[in-house]
Amino acid sequence: MAIINVLGYPSSAGAYCVGVEHAPTALRDAGLVSALTAEGHRVNDHGDLPVHLWKPDRERPRAQNLLEEVEALRALADAAAPLIATEGRLLVLGGSCTVALGLCAAVANVGLEPHLVYVDRHLDLNTPESTTEGSLSWMGMAHALDVPGAEAQLAGLGSRRPLLEPGHVSYLGVDLADETTSWERDQVDRLGLAVTSQAELVADPTAAARKAKTALPEGPFVVHVDVDVLDFIDAPLAENVNGRNSGPTVAQLGEAIAELWGMPDFLAISVGQLVPAHAASDPTSLARFVDALASPAEA
Repeated sequence: MAIINVLGYPSSAGAYCVGVEHAPTALRDAGLVSALTAEGHRVNDHGDLPVHLWKPDRERPRAQNLLEEVEALRALADAAAPLIATEGRLLVLGGSCTVALGLCAAVANVGLEPHLVYVDRHLDLNTPESTTEGSLSWMGMAHALDVPGAEAQLAGLGSRRPLLEPGHVSYLGVDLADETTSWERDQVDRLGLAVTSQAELVADPTAAARKAKTALPEGPFVVHVDVDVLDFIDAPLAENVNGRNSGPTVAQLGEAIAELWGMPDFLAISVGQLVPAHAASDPTSLARFVDALASPAEA
């Protein structure tokens, strides 16, 4: 049996639009807590942090809602740090995928070196200078690594800057050919970042997860799962609907999560970019994703 602390981060401030802030409630309504309990675990549900909503930021169009997102992430880091420091494991329900920065900041705040397996179709290495999109959810890892052009407020979120060293983040599930920018690929090469591809994740989820973790130094680590890594046709969950007929199924993602969650130095996992309104098109998708999160939660 494991002790699992659940914390909701209902913020879409850094997303492309509203919607992801509903994910914590939707995952609970889909039976997440009861599924974890049914697996024999003791669940402490710490509720949700305050809601933050995306809105058009015309004063800072290339870094939408930056200051609000930084404030929300600092609150997440403050709330998550004492849970990281306990004997249990932490499950953070986002929110946009900047939730990974708040989780890593929490790890740093308890005096540990953040190590991250980042499960995503994308690299999220853009900056306000490299793209006109303006969504911070496409820029999270650029700010965690403090790449040139990163916004100082977000890059300085935690107790250390950069929040992550290049050798302390390992990607899993990236579609380098079709879902990354030339700027991002240049950063991968410049920093020597570890990337386990989408094709590898689909072909052998367990081996791919093990490879991604092996690229990190030994010691405690956290995981972030952006649901847009999934094949949108198998599970229409993500804010980004472009991932069609490519990427892992929920079952394949569950195998990868099981491998990571089963490792003794696993600390926490965060989930981002889930839009329940999209999941309404397939009522089984949320339940299957809950199973993927709950089933591998080994002690």
